[in-house]
Amino acid sequence: MEVAKDLGAARKTGATFEISEAAILRRWRGLWRGDMRRIAMDQDIFSAAETFSRRSSPVTTWGTDARNLANCRSPHSGHCTNAKRFFARTLRRVKATPSLARVTFVPIQTTSEQAMPNFPDARETRSPADREAELFARLGKQIAHAKNATAAFAKSLANVDPSSVTSRAELAKLPVIRKSELLEQQQASRAAKGDPFGGFAAMGWGAHANKAARVFASPGPIYEPEGHGAAAYARTARGLYAAGFRTGDLVHNTFSYHMTPGGWIMDAGAVALGCTVFPAGVGNTEQQIAAMLDLQPTAYTGTPSFLRILLEKADELGTPITSLKRASVSGEYFPPQLREMLKARGIIGTQTYATADLGLVAYEAPEANGAVSGMVIDEDLIVEIVRPGTGDPVPEGEVGEMTAVLPGACPTGRTNMRIKGWMGRADQTAKVKGMFVHPSQVDAVAKRFPELGRVRLVLTNPDQKDAMALHAECAAPNDELKAKIATALRDVTKLGGDVVFAAVGALANDGKVIDDARKYE
Repeated sequence: MEVAKDLGAARKTGATFEISEAAILRRWRGLWRGDMRRIAMDQDIFSAAETFSRRSSPVTTWGTDARNLANCRSPHSGHCTNAKRFFARTLRRVKATPSLARVTFVPIQTTSEQAMPNFPDARETRSPADREAELFARLGKQIAHAKNATAAFAKSLANVDPSSVTSRAELAKLPVIRKSELLEQQQASRAAKGDPFGGFAAMGWGAHANKAARVFASPGPIYEPEGHGAAAYARTARGLYAAGFRTGDLVHNTFSYHMTPGGWIMDAGAVALGCTVFPAGVGNTEQQIAAMLDLQPTAYTGTPSFLRILLEKADELGTPITSLKRASVSGEYFPPQLREMLKARGIIGTQTYATADLGLVAYEAPEANGAVSGMVIDEDLIVEIVRPGTGDPVPEGEVGEMTAVLPGACPTGRTNMRIKGWMGRADQTAKVKGMFVHPSQVDAVAKRFPELGRVRLVLTNPDQKDAMALHAECAAPNDELKAKIATALRDVTKLGGDVVFAAVGALANDGKVIDDARKYE
């Protein structure tokens, strides 16, 4: 077969392609002789060789060697020597493998192509019926595992036959577990010296048969274990791919690696995609700017507000950051004004939504011109939008808890469900600057000060930047008390906020603890 012609067509479509051992050997011997042409195509040859060998090598290894090869000035350069050694090892592995394989290629694009919509695999363009069938076939196994391996789900799913949940109608009959309930059960279990996960996790540590690799804490705190092997967090690669991230990108990741899973979620996805990650974490603005100027990252992950801070601070210092080409932001609202500001700097910014317990949930998939329309649900999830307070699914287009389904087809050709974005939480829990704030935290602050009456945390976003203020009824307000309350608010929520005193009886007796008054228009 003619490798160049047929392989080129397969790369454009992501199609399944038959390639022989002999074809691989011919192509790779050309590389051995120092043929530097069509490096991108040979990424696919590498993928085929890996299929033959039935062994995995880090994609980052290829990325390094591809760059080394592309930078060769002579067949005798050190870069070439290292790359050729790598190729030689792979060739030896190929020789001991089957003579023909069917390989589904992931298109690897050049820099000029990276803003174009494309797909990492065929799952994103399959028929909705095929997707539903596959997901619901897997769901029964997941329900059975939850019942058999955890005390909490064994109780809540006691009357559920896992094999019967084969449609969305049956799914709607399952009980909804809210974060507030999870927090309460974890707290009660820990108070009784029991399972720190409240009986919801199938793993632990110590004498537990299924040991967790890591334990994270989300605000609350809610504790979440991470398993071993192919972590769910690696699925974030799909959202990053849609955002234009590619093998060889250096990703500046500013999500926290401290206690919370945010940094690890994006890190795992980027590494799975073949990117190199700089684990910047949060804070240390000037140090981060220095690192970006030194390392020249091409991609960013983190909150949109912190990206803005980095860019504007670098401008103030007279050292603008110019290497960034794409950004996947999460953790807070991504205002249109900021999106346009990034675009003017040559940065395509898209949103990714992920949670500690699920990993990737949804992501924006930009069109060729950078325009986005809703967020596409990940291929490994079934998302159900329910009516606040009931748990009943809402009709398509109707706003339920958090969001609504966006009708119509995705302009990029993806066929999965799309959602409009995040429109609020029924249990009043809110996300501020990438951190969840719970009503229980507001109550914890109030209990420290018996001189306070009703309290209400009011969220606003002046200049599209999140801000919060604790409004508190107080008969004898003073500056010292105000400062103590502000300190307690920061201590409990890990976020700064103002304190506003109100007269006794001034706050409405309507049960609202968190008032999200942010405007996104």
